[in-house]
Amino acid sequence: MLQLDEENEKCEPEACAVAPPKARSVMVLSSPHSLRLKYISLGVLVLQTTSLVLTMRYSRTLEEEGPRYLSSSAVVSAEFLKIAVCTLIVFVQSNLSLRALNHHLKEEIVNKSGETLKLAVPAAIYTLQNNLLYVALSNLDAATYQVTYQLKILTTALFSISMLGKKLGFYQWLSLLILMAGVTLVQWPTESIGDSEQKVLFASSQFVGVMAVLMACVSSGFAGVYFEKILKETKQSIWLRNIQLGLFSFILGFVGMLVYDGERVRTSGMFQGYSIITCVVVLLQALGGLVVAVVIKYADNILKGFATSVSIIVSTLISYFILADFNPTSVFFIGAVLVIAATFLYSYEVKTPSTSVIKV
Repeated sequence: MLQLDEENEKCEPEACAVAPPKARSVMVLSSPHSLRLKYISLGVLVLQTTSLVLTMRYSRTLEEEGPRYLSSSAVVSAEFLKIAVCTLIVFVQSNLSLRALNHHLKEEIVNKSGETLKLAVPAAIYTLQNNLLYVALSNLDAATYQVTYQLKILTTALFSISMLGKKLGFYQWLSLLILMAGVTLVQWPTESIGDSEQKVLFASSQFVGVMAVLMACVSSGFAGVYFEKILKETKQSIWLRNIQLGLFSFILGFVGMLVYDGERVRTSGMFQGYSIITCVVVLLQALGGLVVAVVIKYADNILKGFATSVSIIVSTLISYFILADFNPTSVFFIGAVLVIAATFLYSYEVKTPSTSVIKV
């Protein structure tokens, strides 16, 4: 099993599959303990990947009395929680000293304003991406969303080539072609049951959802690679970087909420429609990246590909049997198999773990 340095233990799944590491990697011999960690990592990755998608989908389709919660408000709440968690981690690293924490934050964030401002770009894109995911899951079932969102592997690869000068092997290019073919089949139009008006509404909703996912894939790829490039140029801790990123994301998300949902906020408040399931969604969105950061050093690329595949399968089963919003077809099945195969093929080409960094 491959274990990464502590400084480079965070990477976004799609970015991980692209960028070869510049940091050293330490080979750790297989043992019962390390195998247990691998399987625990697999379980946590599947749980984190699947639970956020399913709970978000459920929260956007659940019929409740009163107004539905604002997705823009959920994004802002998640960013605030991320800042709080990362600040708490820095506080612990500062030996639980408020004076040391204050000095550290002032020195690294305020006094290095030029470095801090660089994160305004990825922060704006991540904020847009998070809002797009709510739009996508309001219009697509979890299974279709999960498969289509794997196109972020393609966008991350292309941005890594253009911005970081990465090189892809033959099998990686082949896997990207298979990935596109699989997603195309998943989105292949099928006959829907109902009158003509229902069909038009379904097609319109499907189109909006797919466009939101595609835009999220592009924004995810660009922001991930841009953030990686910034992190390679500095030596600040990942937690400080995420505080900086979170501050911009919180401000931009709050402004966006006032612009697009200002009237509803003034009428019913920012936290209108919040329920237990809404709080779970916010918590999962805020802490998901942190969970991945903790376990990613125990998971090689094959394991991450396997986790993605299991997540797609679990999402499909839950969408069909529990949420009852998905009717699989043979074309969808073939497309999903191609996407899963492409994920494995792409990961297999990369022999060493990547150290691209994610925004948590």
